[in-house]
Amino acid sequence: MTDLFVGDDDSYHGGAFMLSATFGFYGPFFHPQDGPQTPKPTIPFDYGTPDSYKFFLQAGNINNLDKLYLKGSNWLFNDQAKHNTYDAYWQARDLSRHMKNVHCAVLVVGGWYDAEDLSGPYRTFNAISKFNPQTPATLVEGPWVHGGWARGDGSHLGDAQFNAKTGEYFRANVQFPFFEFYLKGKGKALPHAVVFETGTNVWRNLDAWPPKAAAAKTLYFHAGGKLSFDPPTEAKGVDEYLSDPNRPVPFVGYTTDTVPQRYMVDDQRFASYRPDVLVYQTEPLEEDVTIAGPISPKLRIASSATDSDFDVKLIDVYPENYPDPDGTSQGNKRVLDAPPLHMGGYQQLLRGEPFRAKFRSSWEKPEALTPGKETEINFTMPDIFHTFRRGHRIMVQVQSSWFPLTDRNPQSFTDIPNARPEEFQKATEQVFRQKDAASGVEVLVMPEN
Repeated sequence: MTDLFVGDDDSYHGGAFMLSATFGFYGPFFHPQDGPQTPKPTIPFDYGTPDSYKFFLQAGNINNLDKLYLKGSNWLFNDQAKHNTYDAYWQARDLSRHMKNVHCAVLVVGGWYDAEDLSGPYRTFNAISKFNPQTPATLVEGPWVHGGWARGDGSHLGDAQFNAKTGEYFRANVQFPFFEFYLKGKGKALPHAVVFETGTNVWRNLDAWPPKAAAAKTLYFHAGGKLSFDPPTEAKGVDEYLSDPNRPVPFVGYTTDTVPQRYMVDDQRFASYRPDVLVYQTEPLEEDVTIAGPISPKLRIASSATDSDFDVKLIDVYPENYPDPDGTSQGNKRVLDAPPLHMGGYQQLLRGEPFRAKFRSSWEKPEALTPGKETEINFTMPDIFHTFRRGHRIMVQVQSSWFPLTDRNPQSFTDIPNARPEEFQKATEQVFRQKDAASGVEVLVMPEN
């Protein structure tokens, strides 16, 4: 989710509006007041159905949510929905621009799975380091959801196990020593980055983030759904799918009326079975592969539409013989009486990011696609620090909707919040994988030990 429009509030990602998360999250917010206010109890919005996919699909365009349900009651939702380019509204709210004249030591803490503010910590940390090079600053990233470092033990999220109480470790071995050193002069300063490496489930102390030793390599798409670090040699190669905004790809494989925090590590097998999702994967790895830093999709595409989304997901595929857990997962809790969970072949989401094609040249001035014309789509997804273990596979999925996590692209160059029903059109999407038009995902790979 590229932190494109704002530093601390991930309402927009890759130009797409975070629909279901924003609609529910902004309910308790109110317009700034001139005087003291009497607190009022928050009444959750009644969707009338446990299925948010069904609710948002039936609502139609974004502005219908206000006309039919909010009726002007949620000013913040409407305020952000109408600013659908990187205009002065969002530029003023990019906190990384204001990290100047910082003189005290700073501990910037974030979570690899913080859906509410995934990129804010990186941007804040990098800005502090850039504008205040003499100021001590440490970046901490653990396998946490929003605020997970301050509460809970951080031992797992959904079906992903971290084999350690990472939240407790942070509070005792990172947070407390930081204040002991800078407030009382005890102990020693923390390194530049203290980051949790998922996959191996170990903490790393680093002198830079991303690590200086990490080198850029590209995972290329090949025929037959293959993925490898070798560039394609074919003279011609293309994969295509039909994207229908009236039958969008769901962001989870189960019914929910919220955005479950666990979605960021959820099994993606449900999506890989759909004909409107392209799937590329490596052979089982012969050695561990560690990726550290941002992920940069570099696609060569053509569309029959004048606008489309291109959502890219990086996935860790478990071996088919991966052992089942003693219990199983339901929500964020482990229970013994839930249906059996089989981890063999599990497709764990590591990062997913939508990108709206009309922003391929400028975030301020959107530009329509020319139907059928080959076009470059390049963007950057937030950082990860993950090791794909020997025997696992690396997978990339490409699709054109991620609903209702993000709003639907009508696949016509239009004012999306006000798009008319007839403007939601099917589109044929092509992704090239040939020698002179290679598609893939650039990652930063750590050297083998």
